[in-house]
Amino acid sequence: MNDTQHKCQDWLAAIKCGETSTLQFKQAFVGQKALASELIAFANSKGGTLLVGIEDKTGEIVGLTYDEIQTISREVGNTANEQVRPTLYLQTEVLQLEGKNILAIHINEGISKPYKDLNNNIWVKQGADKRRITENSEILRLFSASQIYNPDEAPVVGTSLADLEDRRIDRYLQKVYGKGRNDFDVPYSKLMSNLRIADKNGMLTLAGLLYFGSHPQQFKPAFNIKAVAFYGNEMGGTEYRDSKDLEGTIPELFDQAMHFLDINLHHVQAGQSFNSLGRLEISKIALEEILQNALCHREYIKQAPIRLLIFDNRIEIISPGALPDGLTIEDIKLGNTAQRNTLIAIFCTRTMLYRGLGTGIIRAMKEETNIEFINDEAGNQFTTIIRRDRKSKAEIENAVTDKRDTLTDKGAQMTDKNIRLTDMLADILTDIDREKLEELSNYLLYHGRVDNATATKFLQCSSSTTKRILRLLSQKELLIAQGNNKGRVYILDINKVNGY
Repeated sequence: MNDTQHKCQDWLAAIKCGETSTLQFKQAFVGQKALASELIAFANSKGGTLLVGIEDKTGEIVGLTYDEIQTISREVGNTANEQVRPTLYLQTEVLQLEGKNILAIHINEGISKPYKDLNNNIWVKQGADKRRITENSEILRLFSASQIYNPDEAPVVGTSLADLEDRRIDRYLQKVYGKGRNDFDVPYSKLMSNLRIADKNGMLTLAGLLYFGSHPQQFKPAFNIKAVAFYGNEMGGTEYRDSKDLEGTIPELFDQAMHFLDINLHHVQAGQSFNSLGRLEISKIALEEILQNALCHREYIKQAPIRLLIFDNRIEIISPGALPDGLTIEDIKLGNTAQRNTLIAIFCTRTMLYRGLGTGIIRAMKEETNIEFINDEAGNQFTTIIRRDRKSKAEIENAVTDKRDTLTDKGAQMTDKNIRLTDMLADILTDIDREKLEELSNYLLYHGRVDNATATKFLQCSSSTTKRILRLLSQKELLIAQGNNKGRVYILDINKVNGY
């Protein structure tokens, strides 16, 4: 069997399987407007092939005459030129299947999305069918795929330079450029614009807010991490060992997520001394790489959190957004990459463990061979599953309980920092019960910040009293006030605690 025969056999096998999101049948020419919507849907999705001369309901090969093929080919070219914006470039070929001629129209995934018809309708594939999209988020996703729109560089409405945390900016400038903000020959606002931390009008870019903001979730509440450690192996369970909404900048989210994993996974001795806490049951390097990839490469058009879920038999890290730019799981396993958020990737590369070379997945797989990836295009999310060692429920529960006794911020044995910070709070707030101050101390050390509503819950007093207490702690320079009155948060000065 020669190559042509092999090719025909492949097409016959595909036709028998029916229409898909990349293969569609038409019995005859359907008119330019109707054809335009089909071509647009392919171009705005992953591309595909339209076979003309196939009955779309049954898959029966009907075939076309010579004159029909010439007419349809001409109409297809005119449609792509005149009925689609921007113009589409197509390839056509004639296939001989079961002795009949079929016209194959090949449409590549478009590089100038979104494609529209003359009425500005935007079509995408929905399984074997197509649908018209009108939601801004979906339209922006198409712009992003063409790199016309970069969500991490877009300004966040309502933000200003006052929403930056000065210490983070100063640390970044020192680490990357080796000098302070006043050492540059441009005004501070111009410097932030040049670094794309803010735009020329002083509004923070999304990357600037998420990396250097004093309280990013004030403006983007969905961009956090929902972390839950379940009993058993089902997400639908109503009971859990631990649950936290992690907030802060991208580096803070990374640190908090690693801490959550640390206190909810058990440790193994692995040849270490008896007095050692042991190593995490899952490679720390693998967890770091997967978390960093989720934070850096998630889709920031989709208003949804990253989910970090711990079950008895596995860990799931679910990131908003399927793989971009036609990437497949096989691609990323080989180190092929496409940076969805270039500006965030730059910040991460310069200050975190993230390298941005496409090697993170390879490194994670080398450390943990039992990793599964699920690219859910329909749900627009990417899931990493890391299997845990099979252990009995009692073994897991005992390990977690023992670990939490020594590491969790809610444990009976407080760390030195907990004790020092509680003592400092007690010296200033002499009329507040120490147990309440311990709870506030634990929260501050874990999150590094607190707002008025959260502090009110711990101190169990009125909101106005809490405001007075937080202002007092700020005057004592133990807390640093950030943001305006509506979204003000108080940052813990950890150096004060360390030096106490």
